[in-house]
Amino acid sequence: MSAPSGRGIRALTLVASATGAAVVALDGTVLVVVQPSLQRELGATLAQVQWTSTGYLVAVAGLLVFAGRLGDRYGHRRLFALGMLGFGAASAGIGVADGIGWVIALRAVQGVFGALLQPATLGMLRTAFPPERLGMPIAVRTSVIGLAAATGPVLGGVVAAELGWRAVFFLNVPAALAVGLPVLLVRRSAPVSAPPGGLDLPGAGLFAVALLCLVHTLIAVPQGGWTAISGLAAVAGAAASVAFVRHERRTRAQPLLPAGLLRTPGISPALALLLLASAALHGTLFIGTFLLQDVIGLDPFECGLRTLPLAATMVAGAPLCAVLLRRYGPRRVAQGGVVVLAAGVGLLSRTDAGTGAGAVGVAFFALGAGFAAVMVTATSVVVRRAPAKHAGVAGGLKQTVMNLGPASGVAVATTLMSAWTPVGQSADAAFVAAAGPTLTALALAAGAGLLPAARLAVPDQNVRGSGSPAAVGERSGVTGKY
Repeated sequence: MSAPSGRGIRALTLVASATGAAVVALDGTVLVVVQPSLQRELGATLAQVQWTSTGYLVAVAGLLVFAGRLGDRYGHRRLFALGMLGFGAASAGIGVADGIGWVIALRAVQGVFGALLQPATLGMLRTAFPPERLGMPIAVRTSVIGLAAATGPVLGGVVAAELGWRAVFFLNVPAALAVGLPVLLVRRSAPVSAPPGGLDLPGAGLFAVALLCLVHTLIAVPQGGWTAISGLAAVAGAAASVAFVRHERRTRAQPLLPAGLLRTPGISPALALLLLASAALHGTLFIGTFLLQDVIGLDPFECGLRTLPLAATMVAGAPLCAVLLRRYGPRRVAQGGVVVLAAGVGLLSRTDAGTGAGAVGVAFFALGAGFAAVMVTATSVVVRRAPAKHAGVAGGLKQTVMNLGPASGVAVATTLMSAWTPVGQSADAAFVAAAGPTLTALALAAGAGLLPAARLAVPDQNVRGSGSPAAVGERSGVTGKY
């Protein structure tokens, strides 16, 4: 296949990146819908069904950063194509699996290939687009993710009702072939040459163990409390984390986390912002569903309708955030986003049996608008500030945070519901008593506490006007202060 033009490469890259991210998001949301029918047909226990999600999350979380390192070394398009085609093949395997054991194993395989493709979706954008033009592609990717997450339950429900739960997994196959093969077959203008030195396999192993233990603890403790296994996992995770830090400090040749990457101005604060904001959002959504159904008395379908403003603002708001980001800079947009997000958490925390649909809709609108601003801004900062040669690792770190944040938020929300429930009241009242204010403070701390000190953004003046190399360098963070 002849090499496409620069514009064709950018178009293919954007379509592939958005499609790959959407397939992963869609796969996660449709699985929730088909789990009951999957359990009935395969005769599985509830714990086994839960492992269809847990096994995937554990595999993804442990491998994202290492997968990003592989992309930096061997090429993001190559890793993306491998991940996409492998994800489709594993999906097809689940569709024909004859036992729950095979489903769990293949979901873990899906997680491995999902880990390969997710950092590559950002790495490809970083290498295909100039830094000053990354805002809109990232916003488009965010909008597609929001659309996939919003439509996933509906699409999965329709497909499962008409064709059975197995057909839901076959949805991934045509998408994987449609974008995986063109990306694999396109001829590169220049071959990718691996840097000297080997891969940091010990560091990758320690990092994976630390994350595996952390994810397991975050999932297991809220469900079953502290047990010998969860306690052992927490201790092992802490020991692996300490060993990883010591190893990385002593490793000079090709460490898993390149020296100075996390010290690059803006990257660590942006990752922390994503972690806290996603924890606040998902913790709120977890308890919010109980509020809507048990306090207001909605059925699941009505509950889903009330949350639609969140999805709508995620889809429509991301491109607008890219425009605001270019006009006002990351600091102002992110700070505005966390304030709106915190306002949404606060509004939802005041929900009671008499709360009308309008008030609930405003709360979810604020949640979606605020988080869209945070996600687009922080992702843009991480991708733009990371050197192109480390774009995969930066993308892997960002995706790792986006996996840990929701798990952390749900764990915090569940713990608060259990521990802070007022005597004589339902567990849902714990949201008003503790979770609402706590998660509001968490969101506000992300913006008010981190951003001003972190110097996430360019100075407030508009730097769009000049097309000179100096101005481009200022916009992209290549020269001067960001």
